[in-house]
Amino acid sequence: MKSKGLLQLKIVLVAVFIVFSSIACKDKSQKNNSSSESVTSKTEIVKSNKPISEMVWIEGGAFQMGAHSKGYYGREYPAHQVEVDGFWMDNHEVTNAQYKAFIEATHYITVAERVIDWEVLKKELPPGTAKPHDSILLPGSLVFKASKGPVNLNDIANWWHWTIGANWKHPQGPNSTIAAIMDHPVVHMAYEDAVAYCEWAGKRLPTEAEWEFAAKGGLVKKKYTWGDEDAKNRGDLANIYQGDFPYNNTALDNYVGSAPVMQFKANGYQLYDMSGNVWEWCSDLFNENYYKEIAGTICKNPTGAKKSYNPRDPYTTERVTKGGSFLCHVSYCYNYRPSAREGSSIDTGLSHLGFRCVKN
Repeated sequence: MKSKGLLQLKIVLVAVFIVFSSIACKDKSQKNNSSSESVTSKTEIVKSNKPISEMVWIEGGAFQMGAHSKGYYGREYPAHQVEVDGFWMDNHEVTNAQYKAFIEATHYITVAERVIDWEVLKKELPPGTAKPHDSILLPGSLVFKASKGPVNLNDIANWWHWTIGANWKHPQGPNSTIAAIMDHPVVHMAYEDAVAYCEWAGKRLPTEAEWEFAAKGGLVKKKYTWGDEDAKNRGDLANIYQGDFPYNNTALDNYVGSAPVMQFKANGYQLYDMSGNVWEWCSDLFNENYYKEIAGTICKNPTGAKKSYNPRDPYTTERVTKGGSFLCHVSYCYNYRPSAREGSSIDTGLSHLGFRCVKN
């Protein structure tokens, strides 16, 4: 094992199943009747089949997916033409209260609460990785802990710590509780945990294309969900990390960690926290080169890459996560933009990773 950071990042559970998605693209020579980005989608508020979350109707349409200007991460290029059909989307991230209702109804046990099987886990690690002591292989998750001062931002072990006993009910570790934060997004969600909730609620996870289309809120070629003004010096736009990462959070936005849902202004489609607060799972497999592979095509309701690939973590199956979180800072994680995209290991729980649902 090369570093402490690898141990802390990879001592996590492996999900039971992987649902491979496929690319649904049309050749660019085919006629496209919706070549400009839709800015007229209607919004309505309805109740889902289970009265636990409000949903907003997103009309759908055509848009340019990916980064439009220079200076962002390579995985966001090139921008490409995408069309999505209409869908319903939760107007906010799934909360602790909502997830608790699911647990009480189903007695589901999340990945972070289960016994770790080393024989399964080691398949997600570089060959020859030594088995850690059994005292490490206990149920838990990754928790952010601020450093005492400036650190090397290339070593995530400086702020991510494998914490035995951390899970959705105990987001900071076994001695923490969600009693006072029931209206905050549920976190420490592995991909499987999010899918299980969606199925119970009669919903599903959004595709990356659906998520990005919705996050834009009808805006065209804007950096953020609200326009072009950066939130690093404002406290009213999104819950992100302001100050000096990872040791000095000025809490300009009034929150050091997660915030209750719907605390910041909604976007043009009346969706809250599509920027910041917590990362959100999408159904697509994450592939660093996916946008380059489909360059020059027009994609209709794309469902992502056929194979997961992240050169930064080549042994792991990852799904797309979007939106950034309360830990995103321009110096390290400039991901509170609709076009920004990351991959997260499907077996990984983190103290800033949650989800919201959609419905056809």
